[in-house]
Amino acid sequence: QLQLVESGGGLVQPGGSLRLSCVASGFTLDDYAIGWFRQAPGMQRAGVSCITSSGDTIYYADSVKGRFTISRDIAKNMVYLQMNNLRPEDTAVYYCAATYGACGLPRAWGQGTQVTVSS
Repeated sequence: QLQLVESGGGLVQPGGSLRLSCVASGFTLDDYAIGWFRQAPGMQRAGVSCITSSGDTIYYADSVKGRFTISRDIAKNMVYLQMNNLRPEDTAVYYCAATYGACGLPRAWGQGTQVTVSS
């Protein structure tokens, strides 16, 4: 059974940083792409970043390019999202999700972690 658990969310001031973590179980990152998504109140869930199962292709939404970095630790079966220079519009619940092979429609989702950017 594919399971994902996010952590690392919290309250941060504008311009601050957070690192989100996603631990995977029931599968290996060698087989699955992991994407980060976010959903703000009243908005649809949107893709933020994704890393393919091979690790050689990474995608970012235009709104986070240059500020967010996705990475992974195969040995720990974990994926991270380093978020720098956070803005109030980054406030959302952040989810990690798994897709077999390439980035696409996820097969499994985590429960989400809240990120709030506010002064």
